[in-house]
Amino acid sequence: MEGKLFLVPTPIGNLEDMTFRAIRILKEADVILAEDTRTSAPMLKHFGIDKKAYSHHQHNEHQATSEIIKFLKEGKNVALISDAGTPAISDPGFFLVREAIKNDLAVECLPGATAFVPALVNSGLPSDTFIFEGFLPVKKGRQTRFKKLAEEDRTIILYESPHRLLKTLEEFAEYCGEDRQASVSRELTKMYEETVRGTLLEIKTHFENNILKGEFVICIAGKTEVKKSKYEKEK
Repeated sequence: MEGKLFLVPTPIGNLEDMTFRAIRILKEADVILAEDTRTSAPMLKHFGIDKKAYSHHQHNEHQATSEIIKFLKEGKNVALISDAGTPAISDPGFFLVREAIKNDLAVECLPGATAFVPALVNSGLPSDTFIFEGFLPVKKGRQTRFKKLAEEDRTIILYESPHRLLKTLEEFAEYCGEDRQASVSRELTKMYEETVRGTLLEIKTHFENNILKGEFVICIAGKTEVKKSKYEKEK
């Protein structure tokens, strides 16, 4: 009998967000793959998972995947975790999942922590339809992406690092207008969790005067929402 590939979400900050099922799957798995074993080791120890994790990250996933497929075909169950959140969401995992499916192997993703969902719900922006962009290109294709997103009708969600946050907010203000409504969440589920709502200009001003620390999720109102707000004001 062939094994199964499990994608196991792990807490993005608060360890209480780990599910009972995720702990069980990790304890039962024959092989645990982790984006960074140094990051995953304390978490695994905390939940009493006494197993060695093997590195599986963007720099080795192509080379390592053939070996993992071999393990699965031999009947071993493999669990993949990222540093935090759900594997394959702006983290390694997609390539391995695709190759497992190509080989007619079973794949199962557990529900669990991911940063963009609470950020969207907290934002107060429409959540019935949205577009998730992950991380924007740093150089090539960045301008083209901004022009395209400026015309997007759905709520826009993306991740950003502390050292690029102000630049990204400035560029969105340039392409979408300074008065476009937005929300920025940082350190979700952690002690210093913060969500700042307002116009792009107001949010940029806030973070210009505060410490930029943690991981950020940006939510921006779509173009349709801007038109709707103007209509309601006129009415």
